[in-house]
Amino acid sequence: MSDASSSQPSFIEVADDVSPASLSEEDSLPSSPTTSSSIVGSHTDNEEEEESDAEREWKESLQQLELLLTMVVVPYMGKYFGRRCAYWGWAKFMEWKYPIEIVVTSPKTFKGTGAIEAAASL
Repeated sequence: MSDASSSQPSFIEVADDVSPASLSEEDSLPSSPTTSSSIVGSHTDNEEEEESDAEREWKESLQQLELLLTMVVVPYMGKYFGRRCAYWGWAKFMEWKYPIEIVVTSPKTFKGTGAIEAAASL
């Protein structure tokens, strides 16, 4: 039976030089680094908590900014520019259909009225 197992490929290799004493030494090693190595090599636990708090606050502020953009700014701008485009398109159509000239006497008033109309229905 040992001949058959040696002829078939095996995915698990058994090391011959592993002694039970070396296994027990590896098992007794601590799973987390000691305090002296963590102080020398990296931040303390308190600093890591502060970094994670700062990172969490940063992510929350990005999420709030994203909500502000998607819920307020983008719809308002889309409505404003949509109406502006519609006014422009309607003016071009009316000039084509009826050959009259449309003149905006006060561009500031025209733009302000468009912004107020766009904000009125929000």
